[in-house]
Order: sequence, then structure tokens, then C-alpha cells
Amino acid sequence: MVNKTVPDIIYTKVDEAPELASASLLPIIQRFAAAADITVGTKDISLAGRILSTFPDKLSADQRVSDDLAELGELVKTPEANVIKLPNISASVPQLLAAVSELQAQGYDIPDYPSEPETDAEKDVRARYDTIKGSAVNPVLREGNSDRRAAAAVKSFAQKNPHRMGEWSADSKTRVAAMDGGDFFSNEKSATLADAAKAKIVLETADGETVLKDGLSYPAGTVVDATYMSAAALDAFLAEEIEKTKAEGVLFSMHLKATMMKVSDPIIFGHAVKQFLAPVFEKFGAEMDALGVSTNSGLGDLLERVKNNADIMAAIDETMAARPPMYMVDSDRGITNLHVPSDVIVDASMPALIRAGGKGWGPDNKEHDAVCVIPDNSYAPVYDEAIKFFKANGKLNPATAGTVQNIGLMAQKAEEYGSHPTTFEIPANGTVKMVLGDGTVLHQHSVEAGDIWRSASARKAPIEDWVNLAIARQKATGYRSIFWLDAARAHDAELIAMVKPILEAKGVADKFEIMTPRDATRASLETITKGENTIAITGNVLRDYLTDLFPILELATSAKMLSIVKLMQGGGLFETGAGGSAPKHVQQLLGENHLRWDSLGEFCALGESFKFLAETKDNARARVLGETVETATQGILDNDRSPSRKVGEPDNRDSHYWFARYWAEALAAQSDDAALAAEFAPVATALAENEAKITGELAAVQGKPADIGGYYHADPAKLVAVMRPSATLNGIIG
Repeated sequence: MVNKTVPDIIYTKVDEAPELASASLLPIIQRFAAAADITVGTKDISLAGRILSTFPDKLSADQRVSDDLAELGELVKTPEANVIKLPNISASVPQLLAAVSELQAQGYDIPDYPSEPETDAEKDVRARYDTIKGSAVNPVLREGNSDRRAAAAVKSFAQKNPHRMGEWSADSKTRVAAMDGGDFFSNEKSATLADAAKAKIVLETADGETVLKDGLSYPAGTVVDATYMSAAALDAFLAEEIEKTKAEGVLFSMHLKATMMKVSDPIIFGHAVKQFLAPVFEKFGAEMDALGVSTNSGLGDLLERVKNNADIMAAIDETMAARPPMYMVDSDRGITNLHVPSDVIVDASMPALIRAGGKGWGPDNKEHDAVCVIPDNSYAPVYDEAIKFFKANGKLNPATAGTVQNIGLMAQKAEEYGSHPTTFEIPANGTVKMVLGDGTVLHQHSVEAGDIWRSASARKAPIEDWVNLAIARQKATGYRSIFWLDAARAHDAELIAMVKPILEAKGVADKFEIMTPRDATRASLETITKGENTIAITGNVLRDYLTDLFPILELATSAKMLSIVKLMQGGGLFETGAGGSAPKHVQQLLGENHLRWDSLGEFCALGESFKFLAETKDNARARVLGETVETATQGILDNDRSPSRKVGEPDNRDSHYWFARYWAEALAAQSDDAALAAEFAPVATALAENEAKITGELAAVQGKPADIGGYYHADPAKLVAVMRPSATLNGIIG
């Protein structure tokens, strides 16, 4: 083996279900790659790993870990980058608190998370923790724009084996509710900077000026936005929707993204909790404050803090009885939509509800129509139009539906709304100004205490790269191609002014359409209903939302998406789908030692990573590995070797056995590299001859609780014992 400073491929260590699966799959990948002299290393971007790397001064020498995220952030800016990125936790505050508590219990002397820091030391700790919350990983690694689509084999399998879709009724009461003013959409201002500029954000009040953020810097050509959501308008809207939902006799539900939008959406969520329990807060607000209640943390945390106060609990019960029934996360355990801010994430929850025919689970453990509250109008129309389309046309048929691919703008933190340090809850009435270095006021808004103000930006080079990536994808496919941009929205109008000249200069303007997100939703649904295909060319947030919405409708899951990030400096980042890190899968493993996580996304990313290595390093053996990975992936699909959801049936570990077997058989059968064929022929034979023994050993461990030594920070030896229980398979693979 050649000693290499940087591994040929970096496989990320992450969280929850994908990390459990890695304990089984990664040894297989490393064994097969090593035969071609290809190194596969790891970098830890898990929530626990990021917490530990943030507090080296609190840890002993043997406990300290490197800042792998920062190292990867530098690597992705080089042509050498070849990174397979699995889904990681974008931590909400409750998740962060749970991870901190677990690490402390394991002997790591890290500080508590200060919810209301007072001293300089507490403020320092809070600032460090705040760098970990929300979508802290993706903006660092995504130094390129996104190309997401269903792999051909996955799409073909879904059409041949269509998943179940809920029936839609024309008289369904399910609807989307969004604000008619006072939201981020209506208040947005945007400008494109002619020259490079430095900037600061200030709040001017009757008491003087407060600098909210200084030291901002933008290159020439950057599109810079600013907007705010009115807290008063939000509260009035929520109060009205609660009453309307009660009158309509359907479920009330909030759909936000308190993980990625780590500043704004927990605040909006908190407003919903407070409005739902408004009579309780009117009567017991002071007592609840004294008990440390923060509505941003959700109803679950609130109930835990007030559970010993009989008067407050009685008032809560009385109020809940008078409110509309709540959309439930877990009706068996009484976990409501408002319990935890990270439990109901819009890009997963809305597609699931739409796939189910507009139904959500109620507190009676039955399905009901629901009002889906998505306060901001920037993207709520996408879901509103989808619901209206299916009411009128009935459910989508996955057996005949075409596909929606996505080209997403995200490079260099483009459009990172809410997940960066330029979003603020305004402390006092006044005016927020974004002031350039020469004193020019770029944007300003009159605001009131409690309003949520935010700014975001998109640089010129990533925008141009995004358009060129769309042009290349359209040329490669010939599919209908739509830019999802609304000329009536300030930010989108600036993008349209940049997109049109590029398309015209390239002579391809006639091959692209520009539509509002609402119109593009309908056009895309009409297109795929006819069995035809389309490319959605979108900004960052819509990239995130649509690569859940359409795959869940087409494939039943977004975890099987092929996600390629062509890094702007020439490297490659290969993401394993868009399905999150599946905490319920972990719960099942811990309770029943059955992991239903499907690693198909990892298989697809692995094949692309090997092929990219072959192209960039002129490595013929990497090409052979990539092609045979695709053969193995096809074998998994064709022979129905994906994991079952039920304990006692084949799970994730079984699928890895079959993947290794199909991969070894493909390598043994290929004729491009005789040495690889010779090496893997006996491996293939051993895997086949020991099928019954291996599958028996894997089955034998199921049905009993599994101990991995920690949820966020598992014990490595225990994790390996749980995820590699077949001594026979381990002996063959090594």
C-alpha cells in the first residue's frame, strides 16, 4: 500500500442511522478499494465530534479530537477533494443539549449550554455552541452547486415496483396556510453590488445605535438581501389559523425547518406554541418565566418544566381541549407537532402528508385532513399548489411518472437563510440598516421588538456556475428545464437579471423557462404525470425542499437520490441522498437490533466517487470499481435485497452482505483488470458458499435490545459488535 497524506476518498463519520450503517459498510468499501491501491479515510463531522473539537481547552490530551470539519472545509477548495458525505444532524437546541449531556456522562468535561448567558465566560461558551447549531456542516463543505437526481436504476426499479400512494379526494379539507403580509417574502429587499464592499448591520433605536454584525465582506457582483418577519403579524396570523382550523374540524400542524433555519424557525415555532396556549400564558406567564419556560424549545420542554404546578397543568389541559386537534408525531406517546422544534421538518413532513393523500395522524391515532401552517410565502406556494393539483387530478402514479431532477444554487453559502450569523430577533423598536463601508445604506427596515430580521447573499461566481451547470444538464438530457424564480420577489428579480444574459450569450435561452415556484410546481407535476421529465433549477432552499418532495412522490423516499456537488475548484462532493439521519431507525435498532436504514444512497455515491477518481486521476482500476459498484447496486434492486422494516426480516446488514457479494461477483466476472478478477473470484465464491451461515448469523442477533454505548457518541467496540455480528462475513472481508 502506498502511503498517502490525503486519502483518495474521504468517507464522512456522521450521526444516527447512517453512522450505524457505516460501521457495517465502510469495512467492505475499504477492503475492496485497497485491492486497487485506493485509500478510503474518514473525517468526523458528527454532532458529538464537532462539540468535542470546539472545546479542546476543556478536555484531556487523550480526549481531544481534531477539527475535521475545518480540515474538510479546506480540502473541498482543492482539486484533490473526493468526499462522500452522509447525512448529519443539523442540531436544534434540544438535540444539542442531549448530545452535551451524553458526552458529559461519558466523562468529557465540556460546559453546559447557557440558554441565557450573563458572564463573559458564558457568552464565550454560547458563541462556541452557536457555531455548531443548525446547518453548520453543509455551508462549509458545499463549495460547489448541486446536481441531484434519481439514479437510472433506482427510477427504473420504482416504476416496476410502485410504492403505495394515499388517495386524494376533491373535497379534502387539507390546505396550506401562509401569511398574507408581514413575512419574509413581502418585506424582502435585494441589490447586486457593483463593487466589492464591506458592510455592517446596525439597529437604530431611541436609545442609540447597536451594531448587530460587523466585518461583513462581499465581492463585486454579490446579490445581497435583507428582510424581516413581523412578530405582530405572525401572532395575528397564527391566532386566526388556530380558530379557522377549529371551525374546519381538521388537524392543526406547523411545518418549519428549525434545524437549517436555526435562528428564525425556532423563534417562529415558539410563537406557535405560545399562541396555541395563549390563555395559559395570559394567566400564568410570570410563573412560567420563573420556571424557565422557553417556547422556542417546544411544548415537550414546557410540560416538563411545569408538570409539578397543578394550576398550570389544569389550564393547559383546558386550553388544549378547546383547541383544534393536533397533528401528531407519535400519537401512541402523545408527542404532538409542537413538542420539539426539530420533530416536524417541512421538507420531510409536507411530502409525506401529500403522499398520504393529504392526511396526517391525529391524537386519536387515526388519519385526518390537516391545515398545514407554513407562515412565510417564499416557498409555501410550492406545497399549496401541489395539494391543489392532487385534489383536482388525484394521486401520482409512480409506475408511469416521469422524474424531476434538480440543479441547485448553493456554492459558497449562497442563500443561507437563517443558518448563519446575520439573522436576529430584534430587541427593541427601531430601524435595522445594512451599511456599506463607504456609509451607503444598502437596505433598511423599520422594525418592532420581537421581529425576525435576516440577511443572506449569493456571490456572482457561484451564480454563473449554477447557470452553466444547468445548461450542461439540459444539453445532456434534453429535458424540459425551468428556473424556479419569481420576478415579484426581490432576490429572484436580481437573479433573473443575471440568468437571462448568460442564457442568451450561450444561445440557449429558448431551451429554458422561468416560472414562479407556484407555476413551476404545477408545470412540473403536469410534466411528470404525462411520463415526461423536467429539470428544476432552483436556489438553495428550494433545492433542499424539492429534492425531498419529488423523490418521495416518485420513489417513496429521498434517501436514494444521487447527489453530486461539482466543486468549483475541480473536486467532487458526493452526498448520499436527502433523507436525513433517521432517528426512528436508531430507536428500532436499540430496541430490537434491527436497522431498516437503506444504504442505496451510499452505494450510488460510492460508484460516482470511484468514477470521478478514475476521471481526475486517470485511474483505470477506480473505473472498474465504479462500474462494478453500479452492477452490485443493480443487483440489490433487481433481487429485492434492500432492508425490510420489520424485525426478524433482512435488515441493513443483510443488504451489505449482498452488496459485497454482488460487487465481488462483478469484479470476478469483468475482463478489464485481470488482477482484480483473480483477487475477487475466491471472495465471491466464499460469500456465495457461506450464504446460509452468514444470513443465519445476521438473523440470530435480531429481536433483542442492542447496546452501542451512546446515542450521539457510540462506543466504537460496541458499535462494531452490533453492526458486524457475522464472524463468517468478517472473516471473508477482513
